[in-house]
Amino acid sequence: MAAKILLVTGDAAESLEVLYPYQRLREEGYDVHIAAPSRKTLRFVVHDFEEGFDTYTEKPGYTFPADLAFSEVDPGQYAALVIPGGRAPEYLRNDPELRKICKAFFDADKPVAQLCHGPLLTAAVGGLSGRRVTAYPALEPDMQAAGAEYQDAEVVVDGTLVSSRAWPDHPAWMREFLTVLRAKAPVV
Repeated sequence: MAAKILLVTGDAAESLEVLYPYQRLREEGYDVHIAAPSRKTLRFVVHDFEEGFDTYTEKPGYTFPADLAFSEVDPGQYAALVIPGGRAPEYLRNDPELRKICKAFFDADKPVAQLCHGPLLTAAVGGLSGRRVTAYPALEPDMQAAGAEYQDAEVVVDGTLVSSRAWPDHPAWMREFLTVLRAKAPVV
């Protein structure tokens, strides 16, 4: 039986940041489940970088079904956690069920892949204190306030925690996460 990976997200997550790791991990042979505040069709967004804008732009993206609600998740059944970005982590970090889930992964030292604004969630559970991370560059002060050493790099690996800045870093992010994942939870 393939190892199970949990991907946590919600409405306004960045489309590519959900679907790329979802598909890449399935391609590798892992069983990936998407959890959200409730079982429903999630509405993602597209963040793009356009000339003349001081920050990214946002447009409607894909819709995709959540497999289960946070309240249905047993973290012990999963080998690793993936936390995509977009605006979703801003409000998801306030969900007590999701905070319990994330904390369980850090307490068990299981692999965690976080991207873009995803580290807002791991910061909310104290998972970044004393760690080296990267995130969307505008989050540098948030990462430092969470006790992390922020690095503006394509990918940062700190033990079982793998972080990247945004969807343009996907190849490096998944390459490094899969290296960690294969060592901790190989596909059988």
